[in-house]
Order: sequence, then C-alpha cells, then structure tokens
Amino acid sequence: MAINHPEYLIHRQWMNRAIELAQAAGDAGEVPVGAVIVDRNGNSIVAEGENRKERDKDPTAHAEIIAIRAASKALQDWHLDRCTIYVTLEPCPMCAGAIVQARLGLLVYGADDPKTGTIRTVANIPDSACSNHRLSVLGGILESACRHQLQSWFAQKRQK
Repeated sequence: MAINHPEYLIHRQWMNRAIELAQAAGDAGEVPVGAVIVDRNGNSIVAEGENRKERDKDPTAHAEIIAIRAASKALQDWHLDRCTIYVTLEPCPMCAGAIVQARLGLLVYGADDPKTGTIRTVANIPDSACSNHRLSVLGGILESACRHQLQSWFAQKRQK
C-alpha cells in the first residue's frame, strides 16, 4: 500500500493515537503499548487502552485487553467484527487470543515483537488450526516510530 494511499493515511492516523496512549503508559512507568479500537463504518474511536499492569496490579491489563473490554461494553456486544484494533506492538499470546475471540475485523500493529509476538513473529495464532476466526492483519504501520518508542523506554529504564 502506497504511503499516500487514503487507507494508509487512515491507518497512520489511528496508529499515531495508539502511540500517544503508549507514551502515556510509558510516562506512568508501564511498558509503552497503546491500543485503539475504531468502528470501521463510522471511522470513529470506540475504545482505547494502554498498558496498566503495574498500576492495576493485574497481569491481564494489557492495552489490547483494556480496549477490547471497553469496546464490548460501549457496543454492548462481544462481537467486534465491525471494528479495527490498532496496537503499537505485535500482540502476545493472551492478547492475540482475545482479539480472535472478540472477532475483530482487522488488526493493525506497529512493531514486531521478537520475544512474544504471536501474530507473525514467534507464532501465528490468527492462522493456526486453534483459531475459530480468520483475522485480517496488517503489520508494520509506523513500525520505526513504535519500535523507537519501546527501545527508548527500555534504554531509559536500564540507565536507572
């Protein structure tokens, strides 16, 4: 997809919002990951999330899980097939499973996760036999900005 293609520009817009949420998480001492769920018909935000594991003392408080819960509540439906989720980092096994279970229509993510990425990098949950939903995926949107944000946060953490 060309960088001036209208669809790519929309993906960049929503990923930029996810990056803002990730920055807020990082500023709060969380691993900087942000997620935005958008209604594909109205192209408006349905829900947002940022990592909150440390603040909530909850191992499931990943940005994607928080956004999925909020979207389901807002739409009064757990079927999120009319929605796109934007996340700055390739989802982990828990989040990939939740995205599949929520029947999200499209996953757009920024940076690959070479340690726990289960969309394309380490494993491929969406295309595996255990997946009961065929998830469309678009990776690499604003990849360098997402990766730089994570690398900078971890480098700063190591200095302390």
